[in-house]
Amino acid sequence: MKKQLLLYLVCSSLSGSVIAQSSWTPASMIAYKRVSSPFVSPDGKLVAYVVATARMDAENSDFLSQIYVASSDGKTNHQYTFGDKSCTDPQFSPDGQFMAFTSGRGKDKDAKKQLYVMRLTGGEAEPVTVAKNNITTYAWSPDSKRIAYIVTDARSTQDEKDRKEKKDWDVVDQFQNAHLYALTLTKNAKGDYPVKQLTKGAFHLSGLDWSPNSKTIVFSQQNTPSVNDWVSSKIATVSADSGAVQSLALDKGAASQPIYSHDGRFIAYVADVGQNSWMYKKNICLIPAGGGPVKRLASTPDEQPILTGWSPDDKAVVVSEALHTASAMYSLPADGSALKKLTPLTQGIYASPHLNNRGDVALLYQTTDMPVDVYIASLSNMTARKLTNIHADYMAGKKVAKTDVLTWKSKDGKYDIDGLLTYPANYQAGKKYPLILNVHGGPAGVFAQTYTGASSPYPIQAFAQEGYFVLRPNPRGSSGYGTEFRKANYRDWGNNDYEDLMVGVDKTIQMGLAHPDSLVETGWSYGGYMTSTIITKTNRFKAVMAGAPVTNLMSFNGTADIADFLPSYFGGEFWDDPKVYADHSPMFAIKNAKTPTLIIHGQSDDRVPPEQGYQLHRALQRLGVKTKMITYPRQPHGFVEPKFIQDVGERVLDWFDSNLNRHTETAHQTASVLSEGKR
Repeated sequence: MKKQLLLYLVCSSLSGSVIAQSSWTPASMIAYKRVSSPFVSPDGKLVAYVVATARMDAENSDFLSQIYVASSDGKTNHQYTFGDKSCTDPQFSPDGQFMAFTSGRGKDKDAKKQLYVMRLTGGEAEPVTVAKNNITTYAWSPDSKRIAYIVTDARSTQDEKDRKEKKDWDVVDQFQNAHLYALTLTKNAKGDYPVKQLTKGAFHLSGLDWSPNSKTIVFSQQNTPSVNDWVSSKIATVSADSGAVQSLALDKGAASQPIYSHDGRFIAYVADVGQNSWMYKKNICLIPAGGGPVKRLASTPDEQPILTGWSPDDKAVVVSEALHTASAMYSLPADGSALKKLTPLTQGIYASPHLNNRGDVALLYQTTDMPVDVYIASLSNMTARKLTNIHADYMAGKKVAKTDVLTWKSKDGKYDIDGLLTYPANYQAGKKYPLILNVHGGPAGVFAQTYTGASSPYPIQAFAQEGYFVLRPNPRGSSGYGTEFRKANYRDWGNNDYEDLMVGVDKTIQMGLAHPDSLVETGWSYGGYMTSTIITKTNRFKAVMAGAPVTNLMSFNGTADIADFLPSYFGGEFWDDPKVYADHSPMFAIKNAKTPTLIIHGQSDDRVPPEQGYQLHRALQRLGVKTKMITYPRQPHGFVEPKFIQDVGERVLDWFDSNLNRHTETAHQTASVLSEGKR
């Protein structure tokens, strides 16, 4: 027993940890709670939000969500929903008497998400819909008498019959659209809540908002629910009584996220101003509620604004977006004059803001060393007050390894590149450590100052616990730095963006932090593309993990669900310019690869189909390069089951440790210490 205890103490010490910190592992980090959907009440006195907890037992591997409500004075905070079915998307009624939410609480294991309504003064939640498919989006009417919601069309009777008879083939690119319904919250003679379908036809709905007089609904529509069809997105209105639809004449380009002004005169929306590019350049525009000339408001720094709402006096529109490795909220004057930054802090992430008519703002805030919690502020004073302490138990006894923002000049001298560098736990100055280079997806993703102790296929604090530096750069092509920077990898994937990454690695070596002979790398999606590219360009990394990697641009464009994506980045189809596709495909240079490569893919990934990973794996096998590929059932592009998320983190750590011979080194050091103990 003493020998086992001594071995445990030694292993804890060698991993760069004290015993109190030993819980930073992929397994323990799954306990991190996911917080979402803050919603402030009309009077500003309450904030509802959702907490999701990993459920991992013999029959379950999912995240169970429940709704909580905190008072804005910080005095109360209670769980409002319970049970073994998730409850999501809480919304207070405008009159402040009710709260609605969605849940699949039916007896059937696969029960569809329905709308529930409960009184804030107490009582059971009542189901108010019987939709045949999941309700995806909903909104209360301002008079609190109706709820508009969007639901996917049900299959036809013949289709259901065919499926029961095992004639369940699927026609590629044949979609079920979603349409708009209005529910009246006064029961009819049969005891039912009357429902009216407001839209139908060959188009698909997403966002919606009610006019202030509760008579009209504005919505966003596109040709199909395909993610590739976002460029067809337009805005229209529909009468909540007659169902008469009116399309609004807009500028050329996609339009989405419509929101009425408080006086009902204008509709604000997000427009891509005719670019129709996956590199995005978006503005906030205003259009008269009945149609007319469009006014474009001031551009935001990153030109990718997310619309939050209107100021109480309708003189400005409020938006949020990424700002380098942080985020910010802005006020855009309706007269088109210069924007004003609202959020005072220059670090951390403001997320999911909800704005009521009084100007109260409920939001989530986090930093690299502080977990996400619910906050409240007002447009007149955006110094947010913390309302929750959701992760107190999770954080007990843990020390968070620090994260710094590094900046370096690109090799060609054109850009300053940022990167987040997380230090090993119990870092000792002057000592060199192994480095994990972690590349984000997108390519227009961004590594932001989110909490590094959150559960993820990349468990950053677990990496730090095991004695790694983790460098997460934002090379050219990333969001958060403006449109020019986001477009800087046009027809140049895997070249200058690759150099941006390598200069960052070199910087950590020059700083005396990273050991040049102990480098490993990983990335997911476009990060997986960069992983596949890196092993064809350099042998400096001792091991890599490619998650859902794009490896062959030609076959990717023929199998992914975003057929317009690569032509947007490369200026044409591969049959018109095969050379540029080949020159930027790792598979066409794979004979140069020698690095041990772990490949991870979800079997239900439509964004980057598993064939991309198989191409890489088979080629490396044939070349005699050490490789292993694991696929996970049911998983889309981003993994959703906690058992698999944990497994990925553990596999990545084990792959890196074994290829750096860290297991062997630790074992030898342990044996030496034990021998000294015997003497």
